[in-house]
Amino acid sequence: MVGFEGSSVSRSVDYEPISVKELLIEMKDTSELLIDLAYSAVLHQSDALAREVLTLEEKMDVLQMRARMSLMMAARNPSEVETLAPVLGIAAGADHISDAAADIAKIVLEDIGLPEAMRAALPEAVEALVRGEVTADSPYAGRTLLDINLESETGVRVIGIRRGEEWILNPGPETTIEADDVMLMRGPEEALADVYETAADEAYESPEPPDSEVDDLERAVDSIILMKNLSELAVDLAYGSILFENAELAEEVRNLEVEVDALRSRFEAWLLGAAADADDPVSLRGLIYLGVSTEMISDAALEISEGVLRGLDIHPVVELAVQESDEIITRSEIEAGSALEGTEIEAGVPETELSMSVIAVRRPEEGWIIASDADLTLQAGDVLIAKGTRTSADEFESLAQA
Repeated sequence: MVGFEGSSVSRSVDYEPISVKELLIEMKDTSELLIDLAYSAVLHQSDALAREVLTLEEKMDVLQMRARMSLMMAARNPSEVETLAPVLGIAAGADHISDAAADIAKIVLEDIGLPEAMRAALPEAVEALVRGEVTADSPYAGRTLLDINLESETGVRVIGIRRGEEWILNPGPETTIEADDVMLMRGPEEALADVYETAADEAYESPEPPDSEVDDLERAVDSIILMKNLSELAVDLAYGSILFENAELAEEVRNLEVEVDALRSRFEAWLLGAAADADDPVSLRGLIYLGVSTEMISDAALEISEGVLRGLDIHPVVELAVQESDEIITRSEIEAGSALEGTEIEAGVPETELSMSVIAVRRPEEGWIIASDADLTLQAGDVLIAKGTRTSADEFESLAQA
């Protein structure tokens, strides 16, 4: 879509014997972080976050190339070729997600055109994402996240760490923070300011947003955030559909792809109206790129789940990836008179004794509702997408049935 003059030359990738299972898990985690970083870079107009997207894109390029090499080595007969085809779809889809995320980041880096007041229109509920480099004398250096107890103390989550050219995705309690680490942190802006200052030994400066030069910009930002959330959900469900060989999840990916297409159409209609009234219509050009790239992500999610939609068997290597995790993604439809009908959900947590987290709800005639962004009461006909342990998931499914 666009070029980036500052991008580095692609490094060569040699074949290495590596677990395809580990590659699949790492590609999934990288895809999710790429999307989050790219949109945050745009919404907060952050060059620093946008550059991290490009470094992460290079990592994804290496991962998908190694995955293709490993899959070619694994195919020994026609039957294995058929079961490996869906896994190859993961590599292709992940590559397209990576490209789309990079294009979103380049909107900021190449100054393609965005309203200067984008940040002013951000809803208060949207958490900020900040990049901070840990100094040698930071109180965090040399300590684990469990020892720091950052999320419990401040509400700030470390969602990724770049250590030189290496990435630590989904850092856990035992992850040790080291000097010169680049931490990607998400949380309330006020808390982020304190954490950033502790990590980087410098004051966090939140730029003062200018007045909006475009009427109803809040509506555009709300649309962007919804498209982002639905695209992230589609990617999550796509990986879930193939990892758990779940055709129902794959169908929901198709539903989401249709919804994102419709959102993009409405978004572009708004843009045409806004351009007619804007003093500088060129300032909206980046929003067009954003809509196109968002649709690319949802299309890539559908590509990942295509093998399941076509009824192809999944290679045993995928089963190995599933066996190492007790957490699964489920789809449940609330039946009238079931125990879940009328159940309240607050910030994704249902009022049940089960360890389940509701990601999203698809409600007839209302469409998709991101559970973390809304408090709601479950109704008959609601389709729930949730995460939890296998045991809890089975019990949760029984609660949804009358």
